[in-house]
Amino acid sequence: MRILDDGAPVISTPRLRLRAPQAEDAPRLAQLANDPGVARMTTRMPHPYGLSDAEDFLGRCGRKDAARERVFALEREGEGLIGMLGFHPNEAGRTEMGYWLGRPYWGQGLATEAADAALVWASEGWRRRYVMAGHFVDNPASGNVLCKTGFLYTGDVVPLHSLARGEPAPTRMMVWLA
Repeated sequence: MRILDDGAPVISTPRLRLRAPQAEDAPRLAQLANDPGVARMTTRMPHPYGLSDAEDFLGRCGRKDAARERVFALEREGEGLIGMLGFHPNEAGRTEMGYWLGRPYWGQGLATEAADAALVWASEGWRRRYVMAGHFVDNPASGNVLCKTGFLYTGDVVPLHSLARGEPAPTRMMVWLA
């Protein structure tokens, strides 16, 4: 893994590059995110997800306070954007990690590779020692990714609203300690 950081970190892994999102990502972002199976496993992604949703999201990424929040575009060589990963403050002010991949990239270990690299950066480059995450109970694959990257279950299951579902979904909460 290699990390370059000139204010906008770029993290390279054997198969991925994690970089700042760019406006030109909008068409690909909209294409991948407009899958109901992807959107319903997130809290913040609506469905349907169009080009204007992608443009709005990317515009907000550029206005985030980098001391509190970071978003990475996940890129695979020869394929371009394949998903997103972000660190966001939750209601309690704690850093929470979320991620998603387009359906063609599921089941290949790419989410684990991206999350692992991002957590190394969060610990070493961003000085985070405590990161929260959660996964919907009906998404055990995401739980497996989080377990493989060192997250532990807290024992809490909380209802979190999913825009795509239009209702809360039971969510298993996890914590990662550097």
